[in-house]
Amino acid sequence: MALEKNDPIGELLKRTRTIAVVGLSSDPMRPSFGVAEYMQSKGYRIIPVNPKEGTVLGEKSYSSLSDVPEKIDMVDVFRRSEFIPEIVDEAIRLKVPSIWLQEGVIHPAAAKKAQDAGLTVVMDRCILKEHRARF
Repeated sequence: MALEKNDPIGELLKRTRTIAVVGLSSDPMRPSFGVAEYMQSKGYRIIPVNPKEGTVLGEKSYSSLSDVPEKIDMVDVFRRSEFIPEIVDEAIRLKVPSIWLQEGVIHPAAAKKAQDAGLTVVMDRCILKEHRARF
């Protein structure tokens, strides 16, 4: 499927290579696992960020975004909305270019703070569904 002109989500997905997935679970029944597995199968580098995991999808899991030793293009968040402000603050501090809040993850004030700091923000959308609709 061809990308439409003025498709910021499509452009974001095209320029993203490395995605830190906050809240990624090793449980195959969890949405975070299925979504990350799909994105990994499409060539994205997935970095799990979950202090309760050792490895997920063959990748070492980190306790926080600050612990990730490489450049992150996007933070994809599978956490409840009340955790979003601290994740946004960390993403801003690390100068991550974009943050994606999955379906049901909504925090307008944190999203505005991220946008004001120059981050591209997608909120309350599923990255798998958006990718599949475009590619």
